[in-house]
Amino acid sequence: MPHNGGMHPIRLRAALLATLLPLAACAATPPPDDAAGATFVVVRHAEKDSAGGADPGLSEAGRARADRLADRMAAEPLVAAYATGYRRTQETIGPAARRHGLEPVAYDAHLAAGEFASRLRADHPRGTVLVAGHSNTVPEIVSALCACPAEPMDEDEYDRLSVVRVDAAGRASLQVARQDAAAP
Repeated sequence: MPHNGGMHPIRLRAALLATLLPLAACAATPPPDDAAGATFVVVRHAEKDSAGGADPGLSEAGRARADRLADRMAAEPLVAAYATGYRRTQETIGPAARRHGLEPVAYDAHLAAGEFASRLRADHPRGTVLVAGHSNTVPEIVSALCACPAEPMDEDEYDRLSVVRVDAAGRASLQVARQDAAAP
């Protein structure tokens, strides 16, 4: 016996499921990363010029590393770039910041990592933020951003890329990669 204009009840249910299941899947799909939270990419300054005095700039190898970092960050939704007032940190993030039409923001290298991380998270709830620091401050900043342990850095380690993702609920995760490796 035909129902609903001649459609059998089982076929009607199948048609409804075929229509409604994709809609349910759309509702369960998380929003893009920049809408869901923030990403903080924290790096140590690139290799410095050994003959640069009290405030050295980058060496040739350091400038090449800064350019590779800019290439890596080119597709990211970069909303801010922070560096200490030292030339080497400013020069490390300068190329990436300029590609996004940003000026690096100087922060106090002596500011407590927890206070700096709190400011970053409050000021940048969405988008990607690039931060350059020093071997003695990067692990502290990363640890404060993710509320998780971060490995100390050796004095000759320049390629660590710490990526802290903070979702809309404030939950943070840490991924550590090498700058010259594939993007995390």
